Amino acid sequence: MIFSILLVLLLGILANKLFTKLRLPGLLGMILVGVVIGPYVGNLLSEEFLSISTDIRNMALILILLRAGLGINKEVLKKVGVTALKMSFIPCLLEGAVITLVGHFLFNMPLYEAGILGFILAAVSPAVIVPAMISMKEQGLGEKRGIATIILAGSSIDDIFSITIFTVFLGLSTSGEVSIGKELIGIPIEIIGGIVLGLIIGIIIVKVFKKFKFSILEETFLLVSMGFLIYVIGNLINVSGLLGVMTLGFMILEKSEEKAKLIESSLSKLWFIAQIFLFVLIGAAVNVKVAFGAGAFGIAIIAIGLIGRSIGVIIALLGSNLNRKEKLFTVIAYTPKATVQAALGAVPLASGVASGELILAVAVMAIIITAPLGAIAIKGLAPKLLKE
Repeated sequence: MIFSILLVLLLGILANKLFTKLRLPGLLGMILVGVVIGPYVGNLLSEEFLSISTDIRNMALILILLRAGLGINKEVLKKVGVTALKMSFIPCLLEGAVITLVGHFLFNMPLYEAGILGFILAAVSPAVIVPAMISMKEQGLGEKRGIATIILAGSSIDDIFSITIFTVFLGLSTSGEVSIGKELIGIPIEIIGGIVLGLIIGIIIVKVFKKFKFSILEETFLLVSMGFLIYVIGNLINVSGLLGVMTLGFMILEKSEEKAKLIESSLSKLWFIAQIFLFVLIGAAVNVKVAFGAGAFGIAIIAIGLIGRSIGVIIALLGSNLNRKEKLFTVIAYTPKATVQAALGAVPLASGVASGELILAVAVMAIIITAPLGAIAIKGLAPKLLKE
């Protein structure tokens, strides 16, 4: 396992540096390293290490969402709250519905299986989007209109809708029995529960910080530990732990802006290492050979879905104060796929869904196409389309 860790860190750092020098997103280089050294190409990582790769990716994701929460200002959130709420479900539902209908009527997939495909693809990737939005905030781009906050808040809830509806279609396809009403009612419970959990832990940690004197490093690690705790509790009680983690960061910022800035600065150093593991291991989960199995169908269905998502973003932004360039940027920023597709792509196949192999192939292809192109577009177009 030590050799695997060494390989990930060494090659990840070098790839990040090289791609940054080439003015490309560093994450693209790290994902490519993961593909090359992963089990489907070079097979250089130990099975022991790969067996805990999901936990490592989740820990890195918790870290970046905590940083995101530390940067969400209450006044900005109030201003863009309605728009962020619309962004959290309209693009996802429209993309998922479009793929489901097109897959069923145009490509003759069984309805439930088309729905499984639709809502695996409908999830955006916090792993790609959140670091990009934090970088954008650091550059001061789109700050006056709260564009980064809209995208951060919306994308953190987007996955809840897509995963829940995916679960409904999977249940209908495999057993024919699922409580649709119960699953859908679970969406607001999961969202509200995650926020409440984050608020409760946030209040406790703020009181602890006031009562005891800690160094910034100690406070940082204590906060990260609480982020992990929220994620674990969230999984146990079926609420959104990731949304709770963002809420925890938000609470710290609300109670002490100065402390939040110091902790965020400390977290940014931890993120340098965490991002390497996150993106390299996302790349390691990508089976390029499987992706080729999707062929023209895969490319077509992904493109059609993104058109549906783009229309959904435009609908969600109606009534906002964003101009055309800012709306165009938001459409682009909402395209990357990776996290959910890597996590759930193989589930239908393992569950015995007839189209499982095709669904996995399209999910992998979506990562290969949208994660790098989305990351490149966000980085390249943010300075051109956004003002301060």
